[in-house]
Amino acid sequence: MHIRDTGRDARGIRLVGFDADDTLWRSQDYFDAAQLEFERIVGAYVDLADARAHDRLYAIEGRNIAVFGYGVKGMALSMIEAAVEITDARISARDVHRIVELGKELLRHPVELLPGIRDAVEEIGREFELVLITKGDLFHQEAKVRQSGFSDCFRRIEIVSEKDTATYARLFEEFGLAAAQFCMVGNSLRSDIAPVLALGGWGVHMPYHTTWVHETAAALPDELLPRMRTVDGAPALPDAVRALAAACRSETR
Repeated sequence: MHIRDTGRDARGIRLVGFDADDTLWRSQDYFDAAQLEFERIVGAYVDLADARAHDRLYAIEGRNIAVFGYGVKGMALSMIEAAVEITDARISARDVHRIVELGKELLRHPVELLPGIRDAVEEIGREFELVLITKGDLFHQEAKVRQSGFSDCFRRIEIVSEKDTATYARLFEEFGLAAAQFCMVGNSLRSDIAPVLALGGWGVHMPYHTTWVHETAAALPDELLPRMRTVDGAPALPDAVRALAAACRSETR
């Protein structure tokens, strides 16, 4: 994919990327509910506070990301491993099956778009080229994109194993544009915003009301803050992108 010449100032932002989970549609809410159910299951065997079930599950998930990657399947396998460890292998086969069913339920959950996001994406798409960049299980993410009805809004859909500076740099090379010509919209400072800003791009942070612990990030360096806008909902996205586009044009004059 190379960005076509639209006649606009090539020094400005030419491509806007969107994250998917908790940017276009709800996701973390379902994972949070699954974790609560997991804790109810193992709570029949141990005192949850004494066993530090919450922290131990997160620790196991963190170790397993490098093995399973991101997504529901990795979480389900991590929950099974955590359940065995936390209960000292006393968990029953029936309860292990209940944990497997939690994973299946996560894979089947409906795609619920965030309020105002379709209008915002379509409005931004009238002024800029759009690309979807998300990470997670390939099969599950493809299914959610299909169900969302957003497929036709994006010139390209990228489902990647990690969203870091190396991944974004590779994508910019494939897209045929400089980092300064790209703006990323997403809910995660760690994977949507910080890597893009570090490369010289722009970002619109739209926080979600709940964030996976492995997506939390330290505050951004002060020198990067002028390259980012924060909005409290989808209706504010178009103006935020326009403001960054104006700042980009001023910077390159």
